[in-house]
Amino acid sequence: MKTIWTPQKKQAIFQSRPEYEALYGGAAGGGKSDALLTEALRQVHIGHYKALILRKTYPQLSELIDRSRELYTAAFPDAIFNETKHLWKFRSGAKIYFGAMQHTSDRINYQGKRYDFIAFDELTHFTWDEYSYMFSRNRPSGSGTRVYIRSTTNPGGIGHSWVKDRFITAAPPLTPIYSKMNVISPDGELTEVTRDRIFVPSTVFDNEKLLKNDPGYIANLSMLPHKEKQALLYGDWDSFSGQVFSEWKNDPAHYADRKFTHVIDPFEIPKTWRIFRGFDFGYSKPYAVEWIAADFDGRAYVIAELYGCTDSPDTGIKDTPARIAQKIRELESSHPNLSGRKIRGIADPAISKAETGQSIADMMAKEGVFFDFGDHQRLPGKMQFHYRLAFDKAGIPMMYVFNTCRHFIRTVPNLTYDDSNVEDINTKSEDHIYDCVRYVLMANPISPRQNITNINNPGDDPLNMHANAKLGPYNFYTI
Repeated sequence: MKTIWTPQKKQAIFQSRPEYEALYGGAAGGGKSDALLTEALRQVHIGHYKALILRKTYPQLSELIDRSRELYTAAFPDAIFNETKHLWKFRSGAKIYFGAMQHTSDRINYQGKRYDFIAFDELTHFTWDEYSYMFSRNRPSGSGTRVYIRSTTNPGGIGHSWVKDRFITAAPPLTPIYSKMNVISPDGELTEVTRDRIFVPSTVFDNEKLLKNDPGYIANLSMLPHKEKQALLYGDWDSFSGQVFSEWKNDPAHYADRKFTHVIDPFEIPKTWRIFRGFDFGYSKPYAVEWIAADFDGRAYVIAELYGCTDSPDTGIKDTPARIAQKIRELESSHPNLSGRKIRGIADPAISKAETGQSIADMMAKEGVFFDFGDHQRLPGKMQFHYRLAFDKAGIPMMYVFNTCRHFIRTVPNLTYDDSNVEDINTKSEDHIYDCVRYVLMANPISPRQNITNINNPGDDPLNMHANAKLGPYNFYTI
């Protein structure tokens, strides 16, 4: 018996996990593609088994398909690949499909279909809507199959924020994460259901085969610009290619002294400082309200927030304008840094439009919440962010964010550039807080500032950790 492929340590851990969802990787060169392709083979001995491996576009599938030809043909010489349908068919009757979802609307192509195993390669290239829709397609094609989802990725891409939030920051690596949902049956009975997921990190340092065959690959990654090197070599989820605000730093060691960090500890705002309220309306998408204080040097401090989102990424809670205004008044009357203060509201000019009766601004004014209308210029507004995030030689920026403003910290640093309008933010990403703060910054513009970095050499790879596998990794053989 000849062994065609055997997993390395981190691949074995990934393939041994029992959770419903598992994300593997987080850096370049960790052996992600092989782990995904071979995992798809685990149940091909079952005739009704169906698997689906997804990339964002069909051209991106070419390398995966080429690698599948090497692995699948060697292990299953009688397997046949259909070029037109992007489909492997095995002697048992089992099938592995390669698919794409370039646009969110493409998910309808999978409506009515079912797959025992679904895999996403480069998960951060997908939106939450695209990923979560495939939960409905993940069901048994017959008895005796295991039904589950696996993904691989590097940091970066339009889905960076939700993937980071769902798998990376939700728990330490190799720690199961549990989501509980309530289901009400037609007769009114309430049932609690649970799904679990996990992140299995890997970097090039875990891929001994690659390092042996190409010892210069680490040098290639080391030559990348700092942000990309941190992401692709070390798996740093705060650094990635395509990140708009590469100046951003969140360093808890400096929350107190406020040097070379944008996130800081909260403090009492002096009564003599000005306070602004930025607002970006949303209904099916989240609405965003951010309160920003300004000191006598014109430095901005994001001190409080109200974000109308559900537990699902980039999904609004459908509050009416009147209800949003009531929540704003409640927070401004109870928050120690806002209560009793004169606050100037600045909002998207779009809320002044009255296309079907009263405008959003008029409805909120009836509740005692008023706004001036901000400057909506996108590129000048983005540049104001850059100027304010820049550090001076002492490590002091012109904008800080209290560490209690978790949605700002979660969304703004993870914004990416638009593929077609390469100077602007990708508006399909979760940009609502960015927009509402942008209106305030445009009302208080500052001159251009050069960013002074204080970059230390990274230490040992923090993700190089192992765990005892509960299930066996998938080795496959040919006679």
